[in-house]
Amino acid sequence: MPKKKKVKKVKKVKKVKKTKLPNKVKAASKVSDKKNNLPSQDEKPEIKKIKKQPTEKRIYNLKDFVVYPKHGVGKITSVEKAKIGEIDIQFYKIFVEKEKLTLTVPINQQSKLRPIASINQINKCISILKTKPKIKRTMWSRRAQEYDQKINSGKIYELAEVVKDLNKNTDIIADQSYSERQLFEKAYERLKSEFEAVLNISADEVKKKMDKALGRTAISENVE
Repeated sequence: MPKKKKVKKVKKVKKVKKTKLPNKVKAASKVSDKKNNLPSQDEKPEIKKIKKQPTEKRIYNLKDFVVYPKHGVGKITSVEKAKIGEIDIQFYKIFVEKEKLTLTVPINQQSKLRPIASINQINKCISILKTKPKIKRTMWSRRAQEYDQKINSGKIYELAEVVKDLNKNTDIIADQSYSERQLFEKAYERLKSEFEAVLNISADEVKKKMDKALGRTAISENVE
């Protein structure tokens, strides 16, 4: 009788179950991803749009009036070139009549300049001057700082607001503190010079126009 071959039994391989990570471990991994600026598995990466740098397209011409915020209205007297190192630079020469000052402004920094106001903007300023001044109850030092910032902002409506708010309808020095009078005169002269450039009329005519809007007509007549 032939011997029977022994059949070896194959052991079944048990499937290894995937171990679930506890919630604490998941949270820790998300925190580490955030620290390393890596998007987690659950979150989709944000696509940020790249903003284009602003380009300065406006070109001013000779004899154009422009406003330099910290000094007021000036007139472009020349456009010149200079070489600094190996770089050619073009710049405007701007003469500010009220301060007897000449400014040098590179053409690629035109954001510091603005064109003078339009007739419509001047009319809006006159309307602002006719309104009642705002009475603020904050400390004068804080208000003075706010007024000074508005004057140097280069924004014509803010300038008109300062003139209107500091106007006392009087030329009597006792009715105004020294610092109040200084700020009023600074704002008044800045606004007046822009009125002159836009309306192309004499300084006296501009003064009468502004004083009438501010209710200072009687004062002007008494002074004369």
